[in-house]
Amino acid sequence: MNIVTKPWGREIIFAVTKDYVGKILEITKGHQLSLQFHKVKEETIYLRSGKMRFVFEDEGGNLKEHILNPGDAFHIPPKKKHRMIAEEDCEVFEVSTPHLEDVVRLEDSYGRVPGNGSTS
Repeated sequence: MNIVTKPWGREIIFAVTKDYVGKILEITKGHQLSLQFHKVKEETIYLRSGKMRFVFEDEGGNLKEHILNPGDAFHIPPKKKHRMIAEEDCEVFEVSTPHLEDVVRLEDSYGRVPGNGSTS
């Protein structure tokens, strides 16, 4: 298990295989992850606790906000822009393909360089 401190909270990586990765994202109320997309990484998130605004690119290329509550899940295919914004402290389970460095940042609240390849 690997625990990584992030400016928005922390990431607990509990499984890494050649086929998939399992994570728990703990996002602090009022914080948000980068507006980002992945070139090949595919992921599904499940909101275990808290309330989140989830920004996701629709089929027309427009960014739409969705309110996620505990028990809600969302599939994120490659190349779709997305962002998680914590309305409350959130615990998010994430399963994905094992492309951990496949992150292209478009906007970031914490001064991290867009497209630098570091995770969420």
